[in-house]
Amino acid sequence: MSRKVFLVVLLGVSLCVCFVSRAQQEPLSNKDVIDMVKGGLAESVIISAIQLNPANYDVSPAALLALKKAGVTPPEQDGMFAALKADAASASPAAQSATSQPPSPASNVSAENPQGWRMPTVSMAHSGTSQPIPLEKAQLAQTKTKPTSMSSLAGDSVTAQALQGGVSTATYSIASKVGSPIGGSTVQQAGGIFSGMMGHRKPNLTYVWGVPNPASAAILQNFAPSFIVNFSNAPGINSDDYEPAIVKLTPAQNTCRIIGATQGKEDARESAAADWQIYSSFLEERVAAKAEKAKAGEYKLTPSSPLLPGEYAVVLRPVGKTKKFSGADVARGQGDGFAFNAVWSFQIAAAQ
Repeated sequence: MSRKVFLVVLLGVSLCVCFVSRAQQEPLSNKDVIDMVKGGLAESVIISAIQLNPANYDVSPAALLALKKAGVTPPEQDGMFAALKADAASASPAAQSATSQPPSPASNVSAENPQGWRMPTVSMAHSGTSQPIPLEKAQLAQTKTKPTSMSSLAGDSVTAQALQGGVSTATYSIASKVGSPIGGSTVQQAGGIFSGMMGHRKPNLTYVWGVPNPASAAILQNFAPSFIVNFSNAPGINSDDYEPAIVKLTPAQNTCRIIGATQGKEDARESAAADWQIYSSFLEERVAAKAEKAKAGEYKLTPSSPLLPGEYAVVLRPVGKTKKFSGADVARGQGDGFAFNAVWSFQIAAAQ
């Protein structure tokens, strides 16, 4: 092969590599967003995917109406607009010059994250240091057993059967890196852990919240831990509506841990209307604790007395028990549903 032919072949290969690289970064379209919504991904995850990928969205009036009809939420649509603006800005030479300036470290707002959203965090404070507690997403099960006690729920076979759904930790890992101060902190999701189960249809069912595995991976040696909780810029919620709490978890059949339960209509998870007062009669083992509020969404949380060995979790609970939720938001883990489903589980180890 002559040198000239070799150079031509090399150039062709280089162009192919360039084209393949571009193909791997295909911009997202309206259909991609709708597919993620119909696939049941959490709102925060969809927004993160929108922020991380190039944009090619149709935002005409007809297209926006189609997005709304398909269940795309206003924050998701805002993310699409922000992504289009960010792409347009990056294509402008003036914008490129402006972005060459270092961003202000005090600001969490960017073209990719215009609302300044941050994933909520919980850390145990100890001797001037902090130990992050991984964020998990509680899963929902349905059962005919009435929520009379945590032990009765733990003995229900629905929890064991639900575990056949398997574990997925992929979806929350994206959300933990976008517009979030927690960096490499672990965010875990038990995707599909608890699946729906109904014997025969009834007007009301018991909805059970739980997390997988019989024990938490976060093991604390401190019987009176203090937690720093920050949900001040959690996506889609009003931080003034919530306060942190500590609950005791109930292990169930050596497969999972029950957080709590309440009753609701059999189609509650399908309703987009905010008419479900989940916490008005919610069954849980809440631990007496002192929540010191620094400002909206920022607290120091300390149990009122030393904790006995066992399984516990920091959760977010409505300030008012009559707060109404959308069952669809709870099922998808978005907005207020995201806040109520958020769990930071930990184990108090027995003294050696």
